Amino acid sequence: MYFPRLRDLREDKDLRQQDIADYLHISQTVYSRYERGAQTIPLVHLLRLADFYGTSTDYILGRTNVLRPYPPKPRI
Repeated sequence: MYFPRLRDLREDKDLRQQDIADYLHISQTVYSRYERGAQTIPLVHLLRLADFYGTSTDYILGRTNVLRPYPPKPRI
């Protein structure tokens, strides 16, 4: 159930749905459907939103309650 988190993350930054829709290059109507859970969010948009909000996709998807993203893995 990712849609409540999308709204909360957006509102925490005092952004409008139109602001996020512009960032994703989609209409406000489509973004509104993401927040309501009426439309599945494409992976490319999920990844962009996680980067934008500085969190993990797992947080957005409700798989963890840890807001900060995972630390990068060391390169071998």
